[in-house]
Amino acid sequence: MNAGVRDLVQGALMKEETIRKEIRMQGSAVSSGVAHAKVFLRGKTFREPVREPIEASEIARERERLEDALTLTRRQIREMYEKVLVELGAEHAAIFEAHLLVLEDSTVLKQVNDAIESEVTCADYAFWSVMSRYIEALRAIDDTYLSERVVDIEDVSRRVLSNLRGDAAQGGIVGKQPTEPFILGAHDLTPSDTAALDRKLVLGFITEVGGTTSHTAIIARSLRIPAIVGVPDLEGCLRSGDDVLLDGYGGLVIVNPSEATRRSYQRLQEEKGAIEQRVLDERDADCETLDGKKIVLSANIEFAEEVEDVLSFNAKGVGLFRTEFAYLESERPTEERLTEEYGQVVASLNPDLVIFRTVDLGGDKLEPGRSGEPEPNPFLGWRGIRYCLQRTELFEEQLRALLRASALGKVGIMFPLISSVEEVIEGKRILERCKKQLSAEGVSFDSEVQVGAMIEVPSAAVAADLIAPEVDFFSIGTNDLVQYSLAVDRINESVAHLYQPTHPAILRLIHHTAKAGSENGIWVGICGEMAGDLNLIPLLIGLGMDELSVAPSQVPLVRYAIRKLDAKVCASKVSDWFKLADPEEIYEATRAIALSAYPEVLG
Repeated sequence: MNAGVRDLVQGALMKEETIRKEIRMQGSAVSSGVAHAKVFLRGKTFREPVREPIEASEIARERERLEDALTLTRRQIREMYEKVLVELGAEHAAIFEAHLLVLEDSTVLKQVNDAIESEVTCADYAFWSVMSRYIEALRAIDDTYLSERVVDIEDVSRRVLSNLRGDAAQGGIVGKQPTEPFILGAHDLTPSDTAALDRKLVLGFITEVGGTTSHTAIIARSLRIPAIVGVPDLEGCLRSGDDVLLDGYGGLVIVNPSEATRRSYQRLQEEKGAIEQRVLDERDADCETLDGKKIVLSANIEFAEEVEDVLSFNAKGVGLFRTEFAYLESERPTEERLTEEYGQVVASLNPDLVIFRTVDLGGDKLEPGRSGEPEPNPFLGWRGIRYCLQRTELFEEQLRALLRASALGKVGIMFPLISSVEEVIEGKRILERCKKQLSAEGVSFDSEVQVGAMIEVPSAAVAADLIAPEVDFFSIGTNDLVQYSLAVDRINESVAHLYQPTHPAILRLIHHTAKAGSENGIWVGICGEMAGDLNLIPLLIGLGMDELSVAPSQVPLVRYAIRKLDAKVCASKVSDWFKLADPEEIYEATRAIALSAYPEVLG
C-alpha cells in the first residue's frame, strides 16, 4: 500500500472513530427511565393552510366539513382523556378537558363560520385565520401561564386542521417511520402528540423545547415514557439512525454510547427492575405499618373499565369514583344506565366499599347545551354540591341509581365541595326522599349506605367537628384544599411554586379534620394527590389517616411504603413538624423518614 492510499485509509478510520465517539448532551429529565435505540428525527411537519376561494354554493359544504372535523376532534380528545385518566388520574386528564372547552367556544366557532361566508373561502383557512388571531394575541402577553394556554389552543387547532385535511397521521409522527422500536427526537411535542404515541414503538423521546411542568411532560410521566426536554440543536447534533441512549433519570442524551456506558445503564435498569419486582411481590400483603396499624388502601377511578386495574393491583375497593364524565357526553345519562354502570362496579368489587363522589358538575364543567353566561371565577362558583342542590332532578336520578346499585355490594355516597353543615343536611334530606321513593316502588337497596363529605374547602376543614356528626366518613381532597387555602392555581406557572402541600396551614387543616373524625367515631381518608406522594406518606400516617386512595397504578408503591413505616414513630414527629414554619423544612423532614424507610423506591 503506497503512502498516499495509507494516509487516506488512516484518515477515514480516524474520521470514523471521531464519528463513533461517545457524545453526551444535557437536557431536563421530565419522565424517568432508560431507553436505548436508534433515533428517529421528526421535522417540523405543520403546514399552515392557504386561502382557497370557493363558490357561494359551496359554503354549506365547507361548514359541514368544519362540523365533521370538530366532531371527530372531540372524539379523539375524549379518547385521550380516558387514556390519561386511567394512567394518572383526573387532574392530569383535565388537560384534555381544557382542550374540549376550546372546541365548545361558541364565539370562536361563529367567527369561523362567518369567515367562511364573508370571505367565501375554505373552512381550513377560515378556521386557522381565526385561531391564529387568538394565539398571537395571547403570545404577545408576557405571562408564562398564558404561554401554556397558547400551547393548548395551538394543539387543538392543529388537530382540527389535520382532520379537515383528512390526514391519516396522528400523534405527531408524519411520513415513513421505523417499524422497529425507536427513540423519537423532535423540536417539540404537543400534549396530544404525546398521548397518541405508540408505546410499543416509541421507547422514549427528546425535544429541543419544553419544561418539567409542561403538559407534554405530565403526559409523558403518565404514560411512563422516558423523556428529556430542552436539548438544544437536536437536528444539528443528531441524524435519524444514530445510536442513542436516553437517561430519563439524569437528563442525559448519550450518542454512540460506549460499551462501558451501555453496561453501566444495563446494571441501572436491572437494579430498578429488581426493585419493581420486590414491590409487586408484596401486592397481596396486608396494608399495615410495622407496628400493626392497618391502613385501607383504595383506588381513584372514573370508568367501570378500570375495575380490572383495581383488582390487578389489589386495591381495597374504590375511595373515589368520579361520576362527572358520563354527564359531559352529548346526552344526559338515564337512571337505568347509571344503575347498570354503578352496579357493575359495585358487584365486581364486592365485598369492598366503592365510594362514589356525586356529580361534580358546574363551574368550568357544564353539561352540553347548558353553556349560559360564563362565570368570572368558575372554581369559586356554581359547582359540586351547590350545583346538585339546585339541579335536584339530576341529583335525585343519580342518588336513586346509587341506592339501587347498593343492593349488589357496599356503596359509599360522597358529597363534593362541602362548605357548610347545611349542605350536608340538605343532601341527606334529598337522599332520604329517594330512599322513600324506592321503598314505595318495592326496589331493593342498602338502607344503611354510608354517606361522606369531601373536605376540600377550608371552611369544611375548620368546621369538621360540626360536620362529623352528620356523616359516616371524611375524604380529604388535598388538591383543592391546598389551592383554596393558599389561593394558588397550581397550573399557573407564575404562582405554581406557591402550591405547597406541606404548608403549615394545610397540616393544621388535615390534623383538625382527622381529630374531628376520630372524636366522632368516623374514619378519615385522603383521595387527593398527596396520598400518592411517597415522600409524604410518613406525614399522612403521622396525622392519623385511616385510608389513602390513589390511582390504581400507584397502589403497589404506596402499600410498599406503608409497610416500611412505624405509625407510632410517624405520630411522634407531628409535634415537631408543627413547630416548623417553612413548608420546605416540613417536606424535607417527612422525606427524611421516607428515605430511611424505603430509599430504594424514591427518586
